Amino acid sequence: MTPPARRTWAKRGRTPVVRVRGRSQRRYSIAALTCYKPGERSRLIYRPRRHSDHKSGGRRSFAWIDYRDLLITAHLQLGGPIVLVWDNLNVHKDRRLRAFIDAHDWITAYHLPPYAPDLNPVEGIWSLLRRSSQANTAFTDPEHLIAALRHGLRRLQYRSDLINGCLTGTGLTLTTTRLQPQ
Repeated sequence: MTPPARRTWAKRGRTPVVRVRGRSQRRYSIAALTCYKPGERSRLIYRPRRHSDHKSGGRRSFAWIDYRDLLITAHLQLGGPIVLVWDNLNVHKDRRLRAFIDAHDWITAYHLPPYAPDLNPVEGIWSLLRRSSQANTAFTDPEHLIAALRHGLRRLQYRSDLINGCLTGTGLTLTTTRLQPQ
């Protein structure tokens, strides 16, 4: 992974150069859910995954089963129904994942319009992560990268103000429909 450069210095008239060793063939994926509930602190639930066998034809990203497991874990941690607002990633629209969602009444899924990353609060999380724990860092090995990612995400988990800011940055708001007494 090429390190994101945030701030650096160099002698006047010299362009700073960040040297990076050869590209690794190991792949890491991270799936995250930003969780909002009126009256409660916002939460971030994430799962990193190392894809060690992708060179021999294995997956290079999360499979529908990984997302299913993340949703089950989120449901257990949050203790209530989940309303998903997902981007149009092909795995999010997988028929098996769709069947799983349809089979459970505690989960409802909506898809964002195509090409609308500005409406996805998780994109704000990735931006914060790149600007904080990954900025100006050349990772020595894959374990160093995953440790920095976990540390950065763990720090964001406890900053509900930043998670709320990611929702505010999208322009979306939380609305609740209250049942009228009959």
